[in-house]
Amino acid sequence: MTDRIDRAVLGEDEWRHLSRAAWSVMENARVHGKTKVGAAVMSAQGQIFEGCNVEHRFRSHDVHAEVNALTTMASVGHGPAIAILIASRRERFTPCGGCLDWIFELAGPECLVAFQGQPGDSRLELRARELMPHYPR
Repeated sequence: MTDRIDRAVLGEDEWRHLSRAAWSVMENARVHGKTKVGAAVMSAQGQIFEGCNVEHRFRSHDVHAEVNALTTMASVGHGPAIAILIASRRERFTPCGGCLDWIFELAGPECLVAFQGQPGDSRLELRARELMPHYPR
């Protein structure tokens, strides 16, 4: 693997690794509600970082899976993120506005953002800019 991975291209092997990591870490989610979420981020250096949602009884303190994975990446000096896969047993979903703010901050508008509702399902894959087209740059 090269030192940096091209943002425009992510192969099926990379997506498979991200999917396995996101579904695996989702099992560690700490929830008060019913929705467990896992996320796996690939840095430009080719490393994968995981995160799950960690809910607090005072909901304003919740940590979302995407933010958990992205800040774990940043904490070891990697970045920017080039792709993030979000896993949750839901039919349709996208990152919330706060998570998209973090994706723009630590990845940028070209970051690939994918969603999977069941392990092994097809994924919906978009660029961050497609999810938040009017984000200030």
